[in-house]
Amino acid sequence: MDHAIAPDGSEVRVLCQLSRGGLAIFSLPPNAVSKAVAHRTVEEVWYIVSGKGRMWRKLGDQDEIAELGPGVSLTIPTGTHFQFRCDGGEALTVIGATMPPWPGEGEAYSVEGVWEATPS
Repeated sequence: MDHAIAPDGSEVRVLCQLSRGGLAIFSLPPNAVSKAVAHRTVEEVWYIVSGKGRMWRKLGDQDEIAELGPGVSLTIPTGTHFQFRCDGGEALTVIGATMPPWPGEGEAYSVEGVWEATPS
């Protein structure tokens, strides 16, 4: 599959997919900030391959900002509001597993984030 733009504004390429999940690679350019979104039905596991940044996550009354860098992994449960940013001169590159597989347009919806998104 060719590269596409994810609902959060990052570049995404689906690597493989089965009936219960999919694997993709996401990239956010240096000094960019994603749009804040949440997922209706999927949950994700992320593993940071390269670059540095931060991710804001909010589920219910709990929210946090996590530092991102090579070797860090984290989860995005269904319904979690999240936004991420690339801090520094190297693109933030992430391998993400999505369960169930990404269903298509309308899965992600916009939410209010903590940073101003970079225009895409």
